[in-house]
Order: sequence, then C-alpha cells, then structure tokens
Amino acid sequence: MRYKYHPPIIVQKLFNNFIWKTSNNKILLTFDDGPTEAATLKILSILRVNQIKAVFFCVGNNIKQQPELVVKLLKDGHSIANHTMSHRLLTQMNVEESIQEINSFNDLMKEKFDYTVKYFRPPHGRFNLRINSILNSLNMKCVMWSLLTYDYENEIEKVKYTIDKYLKANSIIVFHDSAKCFDIIEQALNYTIGQADKKGFKFGEPEDCLK
Repeated sequence: MRYKYHPPIIVQKLFNNFIWKTSNNKILLTFDDGPTEAATLKILSILRVNQIKAVFFCVGNNIKQQPELVVKLLKDGHSIANHTMSHRLLTQMNVEESIQEINSFNDLMKEKFDYTVKYFRPPHGRFNLRINSILNSLNMKCVMWSLLTYDYENEIEKVKYTIDKYLKANSIIVFHDSAKCFDIIEQALNYTIGQADKKGFKFGEPEDCLK
C-alpha cells in the first residue's frame, strides 16, 4: 500500500518534469489549501521556533479573505505557491478555464504583494497530460510530493505511521493549512521535526530543495 503515501514510480517517470522529491537530500515541508484563520498562525509559530522555511500552496480565494496572513508568511521568509484560485479540479475544466484558474492566482499575488509565483500544485493532486502541457506553456514548475501524511483526516496516529514508515532524507511532505487538521497540526509537525532529528535528516530552504 506504499502508493497511498508515495506516488508510484511509473507516474513519476511519465511526468518526469514534475518535482517529486528534493534535489539536495533535505526535507521540504509544504502546506496546502491556506491561508486560514484556523491553522496558519499555529503553523507559522512552530516553523519559526524550529527555524524552518516551507512552501505554502495557497488558494487564491483564501488569500483574498486573509491577506494579512500572506504578509506574515512572506515576512517570515516562506514561499507562496499556486494551488489555483478556487481549488476546483483542473482535470474537470477545459484549457481556457484551467489557465484562468492558474493565471488569476499569479496575477493576484503580483498585484497585491508584488510577488512572482514560481511553483504550482494541482488541487487534490489531480493532473493529466493536458495539465502538464498547460504548466509548461506558463513556465511553472509543478511540485508534487513523496510523502502524503493524511493529516486532513485529523488522526494523529495515522500521521505518525506515515512519518515513521516513509520519511526519507529527500522527502517533500504534504501537510494542510486548514480547519480539517486543526486539532492535530501542532502535534503532527512537532512529531515530524522530532523524528527527522532522530534520523539525522535536515530541513532545507525551498529554493535549494526545488532546483
């Protein structure tokens, strides 16, 4: 059942221009679906204490609702990445709609925060060859993952299982910045950081990890 936590090798080979693991043998933390009043500040506090930089794959509509949280993310030196404007499945849209979902996010970040977005992750991790072609045309890097924590199920023991069994030195880990994992996100992050330290793994800067 490893594929539940780590994407199949055949998929990684087929989409070999996507980023599936870090390039510098260091762990990269990523957070999907924010920013949110429920979880963002809690996540930022833990990252600040541990001096870890992360990539936040944000949703444009959430940015509109919580612009002050984006300011805090950027002030702390984290990277903002594109998780579409509305978190709709791109695989269910036509080309024009998909491009609009991606470009409207990038335009929002540029206009409101003077920030140029480099990285993208599709909602729910769903993609196909058409999405790949669109991202290539927009010159955006698609960052997937090598370790899905299932934190959105809000069960800390499940997160611990995934970390204990599948954490590697070059892991790109998916957590969520959302109300779904509010109850466990602190414990989940602290456990992950602790286990990485026990194994001698280091956390890397986003730009270095995603070269």
